[in-house]
Amino acid sequence: MLMWFIVIALLTIGIGLIIVELVFIPGTTVVGLLGLIFAIAGIAVSYSHFGNDIGFFVLLGTSITTLAALFYSFRSGAWNRFSLKSTIDSKVNEGAQRELKIGDEGITRSSLRPMGTAEFHNQNFEVKTIGQFLDVGIKVKIIQLQENQIIVEPII
Repeated sequence: MLMWFIVIALLTIGIGLIIVELVFIPGTTVVGLLGLIFAIAGIAVSYSHFGNDIGFFVLLGTSITTLAALFYSFRSGAWNRFSLKSTIDSKVNEGAQRELKIGDEGITRSSLRPMGTAEFHNQNFEVKTIGQFLDVGIKVKIIQLQENQIIVEPII
């Protein structure tokens, strides 16, 4: 009776650690490997103590139980509460450049190191310098308009 308790405890701990690896701390592999070691130890103990027939049935039962638990948890959506569902829909300067043209003047609203925010035509835009660092409140002009980038330089 004690050996059955040991086998069941090893298998339960092993499968539990594998599920913890998959759900809570994916990517570490240490917990998953530890769970695999516990599960294999439980199966090995059942083979060595109870013989090949009982060991095979324990292996088969463990495999079926693990696959059923994984199938049921994916099917029922139990793991959906652990997944990230928020998305970022914002876009930088997309479509806003139609109002801008090369030579427009504005003022920096944040430090440009070399990227930051500048105001043109009472609207804020994400801008970039050629490598200069500019402080807040510096007058700048647009020297280049690329796809979604506005390149500025300070007005001296």
